[in-house]
Order: sequence, then structure tokens, then C-alpha cells
Amino acid sequence: MSTLDEARYRERAQRKKALVDARIARAQEDRGVVVVNTGNGKGKSSSGFGMLARALGHGMRCGVVQFIKGSFATGEEAFFRRFAESQLRYRVMGEGFTWETQSLERDLAAASAAWDEARAMLADAHFQFVLLDELNIALVKNYVQLDAVLAALKSRPHHQHVVITGRGAPDGLIAAADTVSEMRLVKHAFKAGIKAQKGIEL
Repeated sequence: MSTLDEARYRERAQRKKALVDARIARAQEDRGVVVVNTGNGKGKSSSGFGMLARALGHGMRCGVVQFIKGSFATGEEAFFRRFAESQLRYRVMGEGFTWETQSLERDLAAASAAWDEARAMLADAHFQFVLLDELNIALVKNYVQLDAVLAALKSRPHHQHVVITGRGAPDGLIAAADTVSEMRLVKHAFKAGIKAQKGIEL
């Protein structure tokens, strides 16, 4: 690299650092945030569980409620079950996808029980991080009422972080969230006839 190129590189880096430092200086509010992962692409729950691992790494008291999954074993459940209940309350409350149960009554009952568990966590100041996996699906299907979720989020402890996953996040939830990410599907191995793989989907 020439001396001129090196100087230009350093100048660009210095400008970028000044911009980033200014943004950091402006971000002075310290509180819990609501994160929503939605969209048709893969990675919504994976991202949520990655944040769960990060929170546990910081010694936070965490809670997980899975709204849809539950009819089959997953790698994340096998891993996170290793943590003591005092560190992580992990509740698998679903009975599987609706096309598997084929029972509206059962799906409604499972979602209602899951929401009761989630609402208790959201009201408990001991929980610093709460992951509500696939809650968006329960909201889209009206198994859980959006107004109840928004009220619980608004009244939760000031320091508590909440991550909500699932496709089809309602507009009201998106408006209330602090951070929203939309996963876009480009390709998926399943569409090419490759079955779900341990460590990737399971």
C-alpha cells in the first residue's frame, strides 16, 4: 500500500470513528429494550437464543417461554436445560405446529398457559432477560391478544430486556419495540428436499 493510500485509509477511519463516538456519546438512556425478530427467513429463534446465551454469560437471570415448539426435542433446549433454575427458567409450552395438533381447542389452551407463564416473567423484577419464542405466531392466530402483550411490555420492570420471535409480527408490536429485525428468505435447504438437520434446524 502506498503512503497516499495509507493516509486516505487513516483519514476515512478517523472520520468513521468520530461519527461512531458521537453516536455513543448521545446514547445515554439505560433501560431494558424490546427486540422483535420476524420475517419469513431462517434465524429468528436462533438469534433470540444467541442473545439468551449472551445474557447468561453476563450472569443475568433469564426466562424462556416457547409458544409453538414442544412436540420435538431441539438442540437449544438440550443445551440450555443444563443451567440451574435459579439462572434460567425454561418453559416449553407448545404442542407443535397447528397442522400437527389439528385441534383449535388444544392450541388455544396451550397458548393461554404459555402466556400466563410469560406474563408472570414479565411482571417479575428478578428476570433481567425474557425470550418469548414464536409469540408472534400466537398473536397472528389470535391465540394471545396483542393488547395484553403490549400492556405487559409497557408495565414490565424498567431494566428487563424482552426478545420476541416469530414470523408475521403485528404492526402494533413493531411500533412498540425498540429494535426490529426482519429475516428474509433467499434460499432454504428444505425446499431442495433436504430434511431438517441437527444443529441447524433442530
